[in-house]
Amino acid sequence: MRDAFAFPAAEPSAPVGGPASPAVALVNVSKEYEGGVRALDDVTLTVERGSFLAVMGPSGSGKSTLMHCAAGLDSPTSGRASIAGVDLTRLGEDARTELRRSHVGFVFQAYNLLPSLSVMDNITLPLRLAGARPDHEWLGGLVERVGLADRLTHRPGELSGGQQQRAAIARALAARPEVVFGDEPTGALDLRTGHEVLDLLRDLVDSLGQTVVMVTHDPAAAARADRVVVMADGRVVDSLESPTPARLATTLTALEVR
Repeated sequence: MRDAFAFPAAEPSAPVGGPASPAVALVNVSKEYEGGVRALDDVTLTVERGSFLAVMGPSGSGKSTLMHCAAGLDSPTSGRASIAGVDLTRLGEDARTELRRSHVGFVFQAYNLLPSLSVMDNITLPLRLAGARPDHEWLGGLVERVGLADRLTHRPGELSGGQQQRAAIARALAARPEVVFGDEPTGALDLRTGHEVLDLLRDLVDSLGQTVVMVTHDPAAAARADRVVVMADGRVVDSLESPTPARLATTLTALEVR
């Protein structure tokens, strides 16, 4: 399927910051909840445009909180989080919502497709919510790439799990976002289908220049990324370039034993 369709020339939505700005940046970000629970502890992290970053760590390490603060779903207690140079911590809730609709895509373990809508209506829903006009050439290439061109009138209940996740990925890309965040995007899929979804994410980075940040517990999934950051106790404790699944598994085992 990788060679079945060439993406149209990439023309993402207008960058919200300067072109030299990284896709995502966290500077001295901490997040503390009631009761003194410190989920993030002075985290600094940069994700360059067109790169694939995986975030790993034991349960409770802060990896999901990191993603939520980086994506503007939650506000840090201190520090600064930015997307394409725009400081999310300076935006009100309405402005953050607007930025997420136009410049951020999300793919979760649960597909979060509306069962009453067709596949195409699910894919274009974020555009309609943002009041944006669909780019039909872009969407046509997108549904070809994710392998759903013959499923656009189907409802989610008529699709396999892998097809539903592909629809969720297409929805995340419909507005040509600055960055796509994935939270365990293959967690609900069998091994073969999970590999196919990871192939698709990898291809989107390589062929489209899309920026992807993926939280995962799976060393084999994380090894598909360009870089993996490992978290423990709310901090980034390691950063590995193009690691192997075996090396990641060893690293995680050592943290869990500790």
